[in-house]
Amino acid sequence: MNIHLYLCPKMRIRDENKEAAIRKKAIEMIVNEGFDGLSMAKLAKAAGVSPATIYIYYKNREDLLHQLFNDSQKAFAEYGLRNFDPEATLEEGLWRQWKNRLEFILEHPIYFKFFEQFRNSHLINHKNVNMAEFRESMMLFVKNAIKRGELAKMEPEIFWSVAYGSFYSLVKFHLQEKKMMNESFKITDAKLKQTLKMVVKALKP
Repeated sequence: MNIHLYLCPKMRIRDENKEAAIRKKAIEMIVNEGFDGLSMAKLAKAAGVSPATIYIYYKNREDLLHQLFNDSQKAFAEYGLRNFDPEATLEEGLWRQWKNRLEFILEHPIYFKFFEQFRNSHLINHKNVNMAEFRESMMLFVKNAIKRGELAKMEPEIFWSVAYGSFYSLVKFHLQEKKMMNESFKITDAKLKQTLKMVVKALKP
């Protein structure tokens, strides 16, 4: 899957490579230099286009940022919902979510880093940011688990912290290739399953 082209769904055919380069360079600049490091002039130079070209696709810098996040989120959601059944048991559903998210992260680490930067910024609260479809599937999964008595009732923030906090910590150790004692660390299915068993136990009523 060419995610650079996936993130350019409305582009005109003759400008396909040009807009893909704009988006790719924008995300790289944000990951490496932060949001403050991104300017339209610097982006145009990095992507090898004129500033006027960027404004064909984006109204302004803010519009660019929100489109980048929404399109990255769509790509992430596509991975996250692969073979995912909201009717699955709590353990089966979380396992599928962990595996799907890990696949996306390992295949597209720079987009994961951008996604996390955006989620942890004030920009996530903007009205133009859309995560409705993915949230609806996750909410249905949680409601079903509660109905079956597999999951205790709790605030969404608490559920996310318990259900995914450990997973993302392991991911960060994997990407950094370090253990707590500065030795190499790699995620394996065995390590994920060991962690998942503890997480599911903590989420039960």
